[in-house]
Amino acid sequence: MLILVLVISFFVNISFGSVNIPFRSILSSLFGKIENSTWEVIITDFRLPKAITAILVGSGLGISGLLMQTLFRNPLAGPFVLGISSGASLGVALVILGSGLFGGAFAASLTTKWSIVIAASLGSFLVLLAVLAVSSKVRDTMAILIIGLMFGSITAAVVSVLSYFSSAEQLQQYIFWGFGSLSNLSWNELLIFLGIYLIGLLLSILSIKGLNSLLLGDNYAKSLGLNLKQNRLIIIIATSLIAGTITAFAGPIAFIGLAIPHLTRQIFTTSNHKILLPAVCLFGAIIMLVCDSIAQIPGSDYTLPINAITALVGAPVVIWLLLRQRKMIF
Repeated sequence: MLILVLVISFFVNISFGSVNIPFRSILSSLFGKIENSTWEVIITDFRLPKAITAILVGSGLGISGLLMQTLFRNPLAGPFVLGISSGASLGVALVILGSGLFGGAFAASLTTKWSIVIAASLGSFLVLLAVLAVSSKVRDTMAILIIGLMFGSITAAVVSVLSYFSSAEQLQQYIFWGFGSLSNLSWNELLIFLGIYLIGLLLSILSIKGLNSLLLGDNYAKSLGLNLKQNRLIIIIATSLIAGTITAFAGPIAFIGLAIPHLTRQIFTTSNHKILLPAVCLFGAIIMLVCDSIAQIPGSDYTLPINAITALVGAPVVIWLLLRQRKMIF
């Protein structure tokens, strides 16, 4: 059922946009060629990459949120709890807000699309290295959670200082990046995104047994012969790869990673990650496609920030489900 809903959501997403294209022409473009070359360019170069990006972002954030909530056994843990998003935000802030320290063409070269992606990736990677260094010396999982939050506070403070000394134009550019966007990726960028995403997904699949063991506590996991330090390391690397890449290419997209695992547990009523992992992957992709379709404002030339839509659409649904079920399965 989820796969069927995903396919329907995918085609609905491609159908929406400022240019009205008949559904028959969309199918012809996907499975052949259409006579209208303009429509074909819009579909193949803009709408199709955006829809695929939405699938990767939604599923990736859902998987990352599930991994973090299981690792820390905390329902409020999300994919960015380790400070990965904050590190990416700091990298982008140094490029956009710090570019004013340089003049002329050099400042303009710093704020190109690829420089922002590289800066976000480096920021996430540096925070990841710091978290990994801490996790190798700290046995308590909750201590890693607290340290990740402290890294986020430090980076947020640095961004605030940079914002104070920046111009209005630089602040506007940084704020627009913070809104998140699914429509900026070319096919080449999408291939890079997909490659890193698949590595993170593979690591997530390999850690399924460890995730199920962690639900019953560290002592039980040890009795099953699980290497806690190694398993924790794999989970952190998988989350960082997926969440860091998403932030680098699409910006910091909120809500999805926190809420999708809870919604999935409410529907499937299980804690088995062999079921939860593919379900979260599919459900996250569907929700992101739906949110992106709503953000298009069908029949209008305007596109709302995807961050606003994910929170406005998803948060009331989560509240309603939790009030109706009155319990969370962990």
